[in-house]
Amino acid sequence: MNAIETHDLTRYYGARCAVNHLTLSVDREVFALLGPNGSGKTTTVLMLTTMLHPTEGTATVCGHDILRDGEEVRRSLSYVPQDMAVDIKLTGRENALLFARLYGTDTPKDRVDELLAVMQLFDRADDLVKTYSGGMRRRLELVQALVHKPEVLFLDEPTLGLDVAARATIWEHITALKKDGMTIFVTTHYMDEADRFCDRVGIISNGSLLALDAPSSLKARLSNDVITAHIDGTFRDPGVDGITLFSFANNEASFLAENGREALPLLADAFTRAGVRVRSLALREPTLDDVFLHTVGKSEEPAGFDQTKFRTMLRRRK
Repeated sequence: MNAIETHDLTRYYGARCAVNHLTLSVDREVFALLGPNGSGKTTTVLMLTTMLHPTEGTATVCGHDILRDGEEVRRSLSYVPQDMAVDIKLTGRENALLFARLYGTDTPKDRVDELLAVMQLFDRADDLVKTYSGGMRRRLELVQALVHKPEVLFLDEPTLGLDVAARATIWEHITALKKDGMTIFVTTHYMDEADRFCDRVGIISNGSLLALDAPSSLKARLSNDVITAHIDGTFRDPGVDGITLFSFANNEASFLAENGREALPLLADAFTRAGVRVRSLALREPTLDDVFLHTVGKSEEPAGFDQTKFRTMLRRRK
């Protein structure tokens, strides 16, 4: 029995299909669901955590059906949302004890002290959370999520808005949880983190799962070199045989070529003939970012980007 199983899991909002017949198995690993905004990631997590009913299909968490056995599902998991889930007017210990008592944890003080030590927060446990850094607040959220010893942990953008050092610390703890046998389901926009720390990734777009494998296997599937060109002014695809444009953003064009060393001078000459000003050309191996862009292509956010909400969330993390 896998920790998470879905079969044709589907959710409609009116006429729009947010998740389209998703079939997936996840067990004792760090699994990342990647996708553009509006692709169905959050809807999937909300269904698996019993906060949203599917329109069609089935899913189980630790063998419990998300519709029939909601209470058992919730006992077996924890969910750390993207938005801050700590009270800044309480101390770190008070926040954690509140969750331990809500979960009915045996010996809540001992369990909280144990987790505060693991998450390197014990020395600051009696300080108000408003004095914590963003990384400390995220680690406190992990303490809250782990007080009842869940088998499955859902993390929505666990390192968003954190600095490099704080991001590394969070992933150290996530990796340690996996080594202890926990199943961890992550959504993230940081492709480098998914590439480095996740055992498998799934790429979803417009509600459909388009790719699923280990990051190394997904990169190997491209089986091409990547050429990036930094452009000044107007960009036009020079249209060279055997060289495929797969993304253009922020004045950077990315191409796939079977033999990058041979393609590089051909592409440079084609740009010159087309009158395109190129600041630099670089040859490299594919990354998970390349896999993602090649898989989903250019997408539009259906509801637009909420800049105010994003800035508010970042301020809370500071």
